[in-house]
Amino acid sequence: MTRLLTLLFLILCCGACNKTEAPKQTIPNIIIINVDDMGWKDVGFMGSAYYETPNIDYLAGLGMVFTNGYASASNCAPSRACLMTGQWTPRHGVYTVSPSTRGKSETRKLIPTKNTHTLAPKHKILPKVLQEHGYRTCHAGKWHLSDDPLTYGFDVNIGGGHNGLPKSYYPPYKNVTIEGGSDKYLTDAIMEKAIQFVDTVQKPFYLNYSPYAVHVPIMAVDSIVPKYEKKAPWKGQGNVKYASMVDNLDRNIGLLTKKLKEKGLFDNTLIVFTSDNGGLYGITKQKPLRAGKGSYYEGGVRVPFFFMYANKIGANTKNDIPISNLDIFPTLLDYAGIEASTLGLDGHSLKAVLEAEKEHIERALYWHFPIYLEAYNVNDNENRDSLFRTRPGSVVRKGDWKLHYYYEDNAIELYNLAEDIEERHNLAATHPEKAEALLKLLKQWCETTNAPIPNTVNPDYIKAI
Repeated sequence: MTRLLTLLFLILCCGACNKTEAPKQTIPNIIIINVDDMGWKDVGFMGSAYYETPNIDYLAGLGMVFTNGYASASNCAPSRACLMTGQWTPRHGVYTVSPSTRGKSETRKLIPTKNTHTLAPKHKILPKVLQEHGYRTCHAGKWHLSDDPLTYGFDVNIGGGHNGLPKSYYPPYKNVTIEGGSDKYLTDAIMEKAIQFVDTVQKPFYLNYSPYAVHVPIMAVDSIVPKYEKKAPWKGQGNVKYASMVDNLDRNIGLLTKKLKEKGLFDNTLIVFTSDNGGLYGITKQKPLRAGKGSYYEGGVRVPFFFMYANKIGANTKNDIPISNLDIFPTLLDYAGIEASTLGLDGHSLKAVLEAEKEHIERALYWHFPIYLEAYNVNDNENRDSLFRTRPGSVVRKGDWKLHYYYEDNAIELYNLAEDIEERHNLAATHPEKAEALLKLLKQWCETTNAPIPNTVNPDYIKAI
């Protein structure tokens, strides 16, 4: 009897060994945290000694931080269009927040390129691709590219429309609609709904968390202000109202992290954190970077940037290769196992870099801004001139070298960022061969992308101004 029972036990064990377990989800959930107007050093993990962001820092510490991470444009709408399409600005034509004629006409030498206000539906953007491959998609917060993100591949929309900012962070928000209404600070209300989405979703999901914060209007979270009133300013960071908005945003990201862990989703969620452009100069500064939002100096386009995916991306890792938010689209598709070769994406998958299989990506990064964007403070700025944050121009970075080219006067600025991250020493005259090589590269890129070049003189232009 004992032998018979033993034999029966072994047969049952072998049968159990041969059984196939229920398949587990192998593709990651995806969250993009795309903060509005958060500067390169507006977070603790990038070195701020003023703003406190422990929850964001925690996520950054679990992944790879890119110290040379860039937005593909220096203001909201074009950067978001680039992220969603995975393409350079000339491909979609969104160059600014309409119109392109910002600033006094008599100070604009050229007629700027007409701006595209609404992203054309012909573009197959990230949420649509993920939706077609089984993802449940949710947009939460600022959209800015059309009236309704639901027509662009999102299953759920929380507060997104064509508006680029809320009229108020306190209810009534006026131009932001939250289903069911809300009596909360806007950042809190949007996260509450986003967490409800995560709590109830039954399939792989993509959450495009894009808070209106920390964009203007600068409206304090009153309960947090006293903390920052006690702190000394640090390197141009000292606005207590803005600091309270950063702090509150961080608190909300902590709530999202907590929910992911409660649901057992955290380890299988790929999180990307970035900002749509540099910090708003005058409200916050990013020393040693020059200028801020709207400028194509480093302060306008370099942003905080990290990828986190437990057990896939090494924790506490840093990388100094230049990357762009154009790289997000192909990287996410790579992790999701979705073929990207037919989509015409201009970025590169970073998967091999993130998993330490590759150290470098040999390519140049480009920016094209054929329009004008006026300065908002002529007495305190670090722009090329005090009237405009930028004038029509294009920029290329390759390796440590960065070249600015301006269409009004064919002026060139050349900087070695490894030695001059502040962009104070124009080396165009002393390194003419480098300047010529980069300018040739830039012009070839403009031709390849059919980038519009403004060349018609504005009849209202008054040279003496």
